[in-house]
Amino acid sequence: MFDVIPCVDIQKGRAVRLFEGDPEKETVYFESPLEAAKRWAAGGCRWLHLVDLDAATGRGNNREIIAQIARELPCNIELGGGIRDLEAAQDWLKLVDRIVIGTAAISKSEMIEALLSAYDPARIVVSIDAKDGLVAVKGWQETSTVSAVDLAKRVAAQGVRQVIYTDVSRDGTLKGVDPEPVKQMRQAFAHTLIAGGGVASDKDLELYERLGLEGAIVGRALYEGKISYPRTA
Repeated sequence: MFDVIPCVDIQKGRAVRLFEGDPEKETVYFESPLEAAKRWAAGGCRWLHLVDLDAATGRGNNREIIAQIARELPCNIELGGGIRDLEAAQDWLKLVDRIVIGTAAISKSEMIEALLSAYDPARIVVSIDAKDGLVAVKGWQETSTVSAVDLAKRVAAQGVRQVIYTDVSRDGTLKGVDPEPVKQMRQAFAHTLIAGGGVASDKDLELYERLGLEGAIVGRALYEGKISYPRTA
């Protein structure tokens, strides 16, 4: 089953979407992230993707809001943004169903191994966010020298069983999906692959399905009614 996963990005206590990952280029969709989350839960989502943008960029955190969403919503919650050490990961795993690790997948591979050995691998997701094929880190503010494909192969060898791939240059733009890097990621990672970045219509979701992905994380296209939701197909 192909899963459409609504995204609630939280910055300064509000539900926003960023243009190409730039924290200075935000559109506020809900003053209350909880209300945004409730909207998608009411649509029947199985999973909700939360991102603490302030934690990702080191500007603060939105812990109380995220904890409230996790307590009050009936759907499963996955959380990313600023989870860069083992203690933080363990702490969040007490509150949410799975965590999404980005920067630490490159800089602290031993952390990934420790989490996989201590928890069900289904609760540990690696986020591979790429610009021109290279992995973006630290809230997408820096670009590493590691290729997205190489990182996908590396984490698969470690035992990671779910990857979220995001095309940073298209995220929040409604430009549509560039299929080539998605194809490369599908070839590199044989397990559960979710993608996002640039979804502009139902055709993009259909493209992901044809490429053999298990789901898509969608933000702006959902908020602006560009795709059908709830999805019946």
